[in-house]
Amino acid sequence: MIPAVNPAFLTPEKVRQEVDYTGPEEANTIVVDPFARRLYYVLPNGRAMRYAVGVGPEGKAFRGNARIGRKAEWPRWTPTQNMIRTQPELYAEYAAGLPGGLENPLGARALYLYRYGRDTYYRIHGTIDNRSIGRASSAGCIRLFNQDIMDLYERVDVGTRVKVRTEAESRAYEGEWVEDANGDIHPPGWTAPVQMASAG
Repeated sequence: MIPAVNPAFLTPEKVRQEVDYTGPEEANTIVVDPFARRLYYVLPNGRAMRYAVGVGPEGKAFRGNARIGRKAEWPRWTPTQNMIRTQPELYAEYAAGLPGGLENPLGARALYLYRYGRDTYYRIHGTIDNRSIGRASSAGCIRLFNQDIMDLYERVDVGTRVKVRTEAESRAYEGEWVEDANGDIHPPGWTAPVQMASAG
């Protein structure tokens, strides 16, 4: 049984919903916008399913185009050699891999990104850290709530095209989103609430 997402993390921007889609991509394409922290699965007739995502910080995030080369339910997770080398205190104990399950960082489902027929070692996957959705805090992969990756998983096939927007494309289609001091993302025009000084 997958735990429900804490309502505190389900702001209006993070709730999965079907929306109008104005991008040029064809139906059955996954479009990732790492700047607005959104993922679209393009549907026919100018519509798309929209999901909130967590992404990697600048320099670690996946860029460009790919295809879904493999799908897995409750995937096994093994940190890359680079992750083990650069952060052994976090990853060394998992060098042999971790079976799928509720404690696995890949969550309930994983879509494996391939380029030119080869695994890029980047994934679109679920997460056990719901707080990270909407933030640039992953090791580079694209994270969704477990409930959302399960929905997306059922919609896509191996071979599905994946496009990651550039910053210019994001601004053209989404506007300029605002990141707050906690790393959460907000729609264009958002301003931080004014903190009231306490009396006394």
